[in-house]
Amino acid sequence: MAQPTATRSAATKGSDFAPLLREIKSAGLLERRTAAYTMAIGINVALMAATWAGVAILGSSWWALLLAIPLGILTTRAAFFGHDAGHQQIAGSRRLHDWIGLVHGNLLLGMSYGWWNDKHNRHHANPNHTDKDPDVGEGVLVWTMEQAEGRTGLHGWLSRNQARIFFPLLTLEGFNLKVSSIRFLLGRPRREAQLELGLMAAHLVLYFAALFVIMSPGQAVLFALIHHMVFGLHLGSVFAPNHKGMEMPDDTTNWGHLEKQVLTSRNVNGGLVTDWMMGGLNYQIEHHLFPSMPRANLRFAQPIVRSYCERIGMPYLSTGLVESYRMGLKHMHDVGSELRAQQ
Repeated sequence: MAQPTATRSAATKGSDFAPLLREIKSAGLLERRTAAYTMAIGINVALMAATWAGVAILGSSWWALLLAIPLGILTTRAAFFGHDAGHQQIAGSRRLHDWIGLVHGNLLLGMSYGWWNDKHNRHHANPNHTDKDPDVGEGVLVWTMEQAEGRTGLHGWLSRNQARIFFPLLTLEGFNLKVSSIRFLLGRPRREAQLELGLMAAHLVLYFAALFVIMSPGQAVLFALIHHMVFGLHLGSVFAPNHKGMEMPDDTTNWGHLEKQVLTSRNVNGGLVTDWMMGGLNYQIEHHLFPSMPRANLRFAQPIVRSYCERIGMPYLSTGLVESYRMGLKHMHDVGSELRAQQ
């Protein structure tokens, strides 16, 4: 679902972003917040440790399975910190960021920080571009009618019904991240991949050893399923509203940085609860314009960016959470319309 685009001469496109960047810099919003990050990461690790302590205390009681839910939420918080490390938001050292990313991604989550960084940086460089953004490439789900064309069998059924099954599919995302990470690393030179694979192996050994020591095998498997389903649903629900149903440029689109990032992104309105649950990434327009900006500063940048877009006539979309999902699901439903008509 494309949004109306602003029309300006090519000569002005390159200069549109510079005045906004100066405003943001003068407001101090690109400065590091290392102390705040240290506290936030420490609190999240402590809460994860407390949750695991609760699992150990409850032992083989079925009540322990309920703790898989907060653990899934806290795991998503850890993913946010790994994401921020990839964007160099936390400190001044790239090496330190890499270690923060490896600890949060590979050791705590069991997924590859290198794989995520590669994929996510390509997304940021060309958001919603079907040939360059891996997040809208053809896969289990499709994002354009061209991608859906000719799909048959299971893939055809998925494309016809993808809007209906989108949220159930998100419960599998936690597992998909691990599988995709392993496939990526196995395709890398051994010297480059061995540290990441070693940390992921340590995660899997510690995770399942703890569960199988504390619980019965059936409870352990069920706990892991619930944990990863909550994690996948939560993480996917944060990223899903940001771009789906927005402009999808191609190689013929001649946009500058401002247009490329604003016209393909959607913000989600909300208060402190929405901000916390979505990790501040509901300010997606600001995040895409300034990926190295500390995540906690995005809400302060939002009124500056919105006002600037209004001044230059740039469409800026910010909706409620339910409306953002409705727009994304409608786009997915429309993509499968021709396949449904052929039934």
